[in-house]
Amino acid sequence: MNRFSLRDRTDRLDAQTQHEEIVRILATQEFPWDINQALSFALFRTYAVPSIGVLLHETGEFAARTQKRYDDTVLILDTILEHGITSQPGRAAFRRMNQMHGAYDISNDDMRYVLATFVVTPVRWLAQYGWRALTPHEVEAWTNYYRDVGRHMGIRDILETYEAFTTFMDDYEARHFAYDERARAVADATLELLTTFTPTNRAPKRLVRLFARTLMEDPLLDAFRYERPSSLSRTVFRSALKLRGQFVRYFLSPRDAPLYGRNLPNVRSYPQGYDVEKLGTFPKTCPVHHHRASTSEDAPRPAPPPPTGT
Repeated sequence: MNRFSLRDRTDRLDAQTQHEEIVRILATQEFPWDINQALSFALFRTYAVPSIGVLLHETGEFAARTQKRYDDTVLILDTILEHGITSQPGRAAFRRMNQMHGAYDISNDDMRYVLATFVVTPVRWLAQYGWRALTPHEVEAWTNYYRDVGRHMGIRDILETYEAFTTFMDDYEARHFAYDERARAVADATLELLTTFTPTNRAPKRLVRLFARTLMEDPLLDAFRYERPSSLSRTVFRSALKLRGQFVRYFLSPRDAPLYGRNLPNVRSYPQGYDVEKLGTFPKTCPVHHHRASTSEDAPRPAPPPPTGT
């Protein structure tokens, strides 16, 4: 099959009205491995914002049940992607996600920042390590998809363009990245989980952690007080990823069937299957003690009702 056949398909789809189908092709056929890595890294970098990392630590979930929290996140987002934003399974996944978020005191700006990482990080990852970069048309569709996701999550003041998301994300990180030992504990637990994934579980844990650190920018490393890797380490590991991209480009054919998150070997918590409405946590009230005055911007937001219609 023509290596660029899937790109030709996305070119024929409308980035405004058919962005779900474009993203489905990109995430499950064109770049399934790269986008899974990039979205995992997008979530990881949010821990360096203390208001996010500390909240995740104080719930107790990301340290005690790291694998399950990883799986639940993958499967909820996977359900939305596979079945569609306004499908019945998609609405159930949004309802589950919004119930969890609605139980905690999360500012709208933190929600916008997390959304921005999902928009920006995969685009940058593919430009640097993918077998090709996304086309401007695909970037527009990717942005529109996550803008739609953000609206169904009840996020306010969603940015309109990819360029606006990049500016917001970079500025937010410059202003908010900071060290907190609780956020560092969440990051450590996540890196420990990474060492158990195939095929990295065959390598020494120290080497896997070094590989992960070579992909982090200095401000992110500093926020966790991780040791900065040497220039040689960065060159070796980043070059290995780029070589993988070249191998994919010249030696592998496009996937003829989608690979969804539920099929990934590292999603391991539900060998007998799962019900999306039972994923995640079910806190009755916010279990986290907050130490800051609330504002109208930071006030808890009630979960919006699931969208209706198709």
